[in-house]
This record gives sequence, structure tokens and C-alpha cells, in this order.
Amino acid sequence: MTLADVADELYGVPPEEFVETREARRKDARAGGDRDLARAVGKLRKPSTAAWVVNTLVRREPDELAQLVELGAALRDAQGSLDGDELKELSQQRHRVVAALTRQARSLASDLGRPVSDAVAGQVQDTLRAAIADEDAGQAVLSGRLLTALSHRGLARSEVSGAVADLGDDGSAAAPRRKRARKGRTTAEERRRREREQALAKARADLEEAEVAAAEADDEARAAGDRLADVTARREEARAQVEDLEQRLRRAEAEAASLGAELRDAQRRRDAGERRSGRARTARDRARARVERLAADTDGAAPSDRPGAG
Repeated sequence: MTLADVADELYGVPPEEFVETREARRKDARAGGDRDLARAVGKLRKPSTAAWVVNTLVRREPDELAQLVELGAALRDAQGSLDGDELKELSQQRHRVVAALTRQARSLASDLGRPVSDAVAGQVQDTLRAAIADEDAGQAVLSGRLLTALSHRGLARSEVSGAVADLGDDGSAAAPRRKRARKGRTTAEERRRREREQALAKARADLEEAEVAAAEADDEARAAGDRLADVTARREEARAQVEDLEQRLRRAEAEAASLGAELRDAQRRRDAGERRSGRARTARDRARARVERLAADTDGAAPSDRPGAG
């Protein structure tokens, strides 16, 4: 039993089983008389939840993770040659692959009875992006011995090495999944070239994010402009309705004033008519009374007094 064997087992078990399994292997090493191995096993650190998810994904889908790292190498080559069309196609492929692997990792964790939060899924996604952006990060992911999640921004070599379980000399023989994307030892000049490429990649990633943010801001501005135009049109329509109602009110008030004058004139005419009618009725009553008196006088006169008598 080697330290690499123990580490390969430990970083494949669920986090809650890590300590118990580590203690069991440490005791096994002591029982076998290998105190150095026992001490080394005891120093192995427990991984974070996001690191465990990535380690598990590497064990379940080694070929897909190796292809992810190879995609990162292809992206760096395209960035170095400034091949715009190839870089665009590879960038789109990067987005698709990272999104698909992140979903696959969440599904895998859920299938194992340990669903992860959105925050942990975000750390898994950042780690996969880092594996594409940086060769050392890619090798760290392929090792299957991550201790913590990686960030795809401003990644330093020390951060990568500190995020992987240190096996010392015993870990020099990489597992088959690490060999898939391993390259030869780079020279100082190649290292500087890679650093320049990484800086360029970061600048392009920043530009891409800035363009996305600008596009989103433009969309929001257009939506706000459309909303403003709609509200302005509705306000103008309301104002027009108010003006129309005010005009109708003024016409109604003018008509009411005119009708008031006509009403007063009609009332005067009615009053005058009633007075004339009263006088006429009085005159009629007087004439009727006179006729009645004259008729009574005539009826009461002697026959000899009547014309033609005798």
C-alpha cells in the first residue's frame, strides 16, 4: 500500500467518511510497520464539498475531464496564434462543455444522495473554468485529489499546488487520468510565453464579460426607454382627454348660462301672461256679472213695458 493508493481511495469517498477512512488506513500502515506512511496518511487533508464533487466527477468521467483540459490547451494555442475564428469557436465550445459538466456534476452528487447548493455548483464551475484557463490547474483537477475549489481568475501556481493533496515523492507517478493531458517539462521561455497567453486569455475573458454586461445594460436601457415612451404617450393621451373634458365642461357651462337667461325670460313671460290672464278673467267675470244683472232686470220688467204689448 502506497500513499498514492491511500489518497486515491480517500479523495473518492464522501466528505463525511473521509476522517474515518483516513484513520483506518493510518492504522493499517502502522500495523504494517510503515510509520512514515502512517504519518503521511494522517496529514492528508479533508476536501471541501466542491472539491469532492470535482474529484468524484474525475473518477466517474475521466475521459470527459481529460478532453476539458485538452480544450484549454487548444484555447491557449489559438490565443497565442491570435486565430480569431478558431478562438471564437473554441470559446463557444468551452461554455458548452463547462455548463454540461457542471450539470453532470450536480446530477452525480444528487444521485449519490448528496445534492449540492447553487453556491457549491458555482465553485465547481469555477474549478472547471480554471482547468481550461491554466495548465497546472488542469493537472490538479485531473489528479482527483483536490482539497479546495479553484478560481479561474488570477490563478497563481502556489494557489494550485496548495489546492491539491501533497503526496511528496510518492505522488510523482501520476494516475492514468493525469497522463492524458500531461506535457513535457517547459523551459523558462515557454513558461513566460504561457504566462503572457494566460494574461491575454484573462483580458479577453474580461472583455467578453464586459461585452455581455454592456449588452445587458443596453437591453435594460432600451426596455426603460420603451417604458418611458409608453408612459409618455399615455400621459399625453390623458392630457388630451382632460382638455377635451374641460372644453366640454366650458361648453356645458356656457349652455347652462344661456339656458339660465332663457329661463329667466320665460319666467318673466309666464308671469306677465299670468297677470294678463288674471286681468282678462276679472274683466270676463265683470262682464258676465253685468250681463246677468241686465238679464235679471229685463226678466223682472212689466209686460206692458215690453215692446209690442197692448
